[in-house]
Amino acid sequence: MNRNNSRLVYSDEIGTNCPGCGKILKKCRCHPDKPVTDGQVRIERQTRGRKGKGVSLISGLPLTDIALKLLAKELKQRCGCGGTVKNGIIEIQTDQRDLLIDLLQQKGYQAKKAGG
Repeated sequence: MNRNNSRLVYSDEIGTNCPGCGKILKKCRCHPDKPVTDGQVRIERQTRGRKGKGVSLISGLPLTDIALKLLAKELKQRCGCGGTVKNGIIEIQTDQRDLLIDLLQQKGYQAKKAGG
């Protein structure tokens, strides 16, 4: 039987494969794709859709998803609150923007307040 004529018949993972390792891009570790940003980290406060509760949104970080989750975990521990990472934006359930700016500047990021 000729193995060169084989193809995938069924897969529950949908997506493009990595050209380097052959794995699906979501599981690939050889080519971490960094999002393109302008280099400015912005921290804004938002209450829309949260019944008046304020959250701090941190956007513009040039990190991969795994690195964003690790940074979010550290920021949540330092602020003593919860949070999550959605679509490359870190959501911290607090309005301590000044503390977040100081923590990010200690890590070497240019952070500033955005919005009102």
